[in-house]
Amino acid sequence: MVSCVKAVGVSVLVLVVLGVVVGSITWAVLASQGPAPPELKPLDWWEHTIIYQIYPRSFKDSDGDGIGDIRGIIMELEHLADIGVGAIWMSPVFVSPMVDFGYDISDFYNIHSEYGTMQDFESLVQKAHELGIKVLLDYVPNHASTESNYFKKSEARETGYENYFVWADPIIDPNNASNRLVPSNWISQFGGTVWEWNEARQQYYLHQFAIEQADFNFREKAVRDEMINIMRYWFNKGVDGYRLDAIPHLFEADPNDHGGVYPDEPLSGNMFLNPNQPGYTTQVYVRDRIELYDVVYEWRDFADNFKKDNGTETKILLAEAYANITMTMLYYGNEKDRHGAHFPFNFDFITSLSAQSNARDFVYVIQRWLTYMPAGRVANWVFGNHDQNRMPSRFRHNMVDGLNSLNMMLPGVAITYQGEEIGMRDGYVSWEDTVDVNACNQGNPDNYLDYSRDPARTPYQWDNTTNAGFSSSSKTWLPVAQDYVEINLQAQREAERSHYKVYKTMSNLRKEPTLSHGNYYAKALSEHTFVLVRHLITYDTFALVFNVGNELDIIDLSTVDFLTEPLTVHTSSIHSNRLPGDRVPRVNITLGAGEAIVLRAPPT
Repeated sequence: MVSCVKAVGVSVLVLVVLGVVVGSITWAVLASQGPAPPELKPLDWWEHTIIYQIYPRSFKDSDGDGIGDIRGIIMELEHLADIGVGAIWMSPVFVSPMVDFGYDISDFYNIHSEYGTMQDFESLVQKAHELGIKVLLDYVPNHASTESNYFKKSEARETGYENYFVWADPIIDPNNASNRLVPSNWISQFGGTVWEWNEARQQYYLHQFAIEQADFNFREKAVRDEMINIMRYWFNKGVDGYRLDAIPHLFEADPNDHGGVYPDEPLSGNMFLNPNQPGYTTQVYVRDRIELYDVVYEWRDFADNFKKDNGTETKILLAEAYANITMTMLYYGNEKDRHGAHFPFNFDFITSLSAQSNARDFVYVIQRWLTYMPAGRVANWVFGNHDQNRMPSRFRHNMVDGLNSLNMMLPGVAITYQGEEIGMRDGYVSWEDTVDVNACNQGNPDNYLDYSRDPARTPYQWDNTTNAGFSSSSKTWLPVAQDYVEINLQAQREAERSHYKVYKTMSNLRKEPTLSHGNYYAKALSEHTFVLVRHLITYDTFALVFNVGNELDIIDLSTVDFLTEPLTVHTSSIHSNRLPGDRVPRVNITLGAGEAIVLRAPPT
């Protein structure tokens, strides 16, 4: 018995020992393999794309009349595919008297003759889709041209159109019964009163922009139904979504809530403005009214149902909304049972940052949007557009590559205004050549550039030939910027280092799972330099180190989370001495003014 017991004991001991050994080997193998890669959630086509804004009049002229057109866009779609663009957004191409260059639409269902034909537009959609590029239209629901049939029918009080626009009776002057006064003190975005007298109807109509841009009445069901009809029409043409223009202005105060009158706004107290300039009053009754969100939510329901009913890919809605952060986030939805725009444009890099901003300002602006954004939504980043001074002109010329790299590395959608990929700057437009209604209304030969949007709209600079390769005409609708000989796409394609090549490198980098699915970490390393790290377990880490100051800076990366050595340069700004593949230490890194480097590090 004893021997049997001893034998059993030995066997048990052997088994136990073997189990420990096997277990140790198993854990050793698992440890050597490291953590498992994360499951990468499939992204919808728009969630991590690059959207490229085209201002059609200034992109490419195909027929020599000095005005950009749709066929010109078709000619250059390969350039957009080359730099990784996933969608184009075109400023309006609809029929228009061109008072505000397309934002005063007289026919929402047809193409303006200067831009081409419906067949041209259909060809554009087809060619873009063949190249994997979606097509977004600029949708202008707030107003219509006074030359539109809508306005003419409303002016004549035709049945069904009587209240299509915001009409109001004059106020009788208590001191002179024969003198009429405007219904309220509201000020147009282009200066002067929002009210314009209409002789035929014997009433005032409201225009938040130019006199020729009459505001629709969104409290009228027929108007809201027609807006859906317009959207449906272009969706059926193959359009992939809309940028929703001037959305904060859809509603004004309801006179029924104010004793039957349009209430005067309090004065803002801004002593630097005169009584005819926007901002002289508080604008509490003319923008960001809570009713507008219900309209946006209705449009989202329509877009989602169109996709479902027609078996299409997602149709997206992007809201132009200059508002405070809380009101802006409401465009995403109400965080309960309603979805809104796929995203409201994030203008913080335009409205909150400038050449005077420091590294802490940049980090704050980045984190502010991502902190306020509702859970599960998609961020976006805008560095310029047709209404603002160009990116290098608002910041500094040596910051172009850092700003473009930042745009490409931030989570979500990157939005590029035409020419940013080659660092185009504001062009000079003289008073005699100025055509922007905003400048013409509020400016004079001495101050018009304070109001003009023309400098950001000068033609795209394709090469160093006549008119920068934009047009064969002897005169273009706006003059070409004088620096086109040095700054143009052809020269940057041929150069060893250029803004174009940095942009293309960064757009390719967006294909990395770290950038499409990874987390972010942003930190100011000094007053002048900040770091943005994108990291994802088991994948390489990438970091942008950017000196936004105007002097040399020495920084230390040893305190930055998620960065392990070796650190190698992936790309750098064109004036940097660092080249791709160079090793960079964690400490005592010297960066010149405006210098940016993108680093690759091993997985953490």
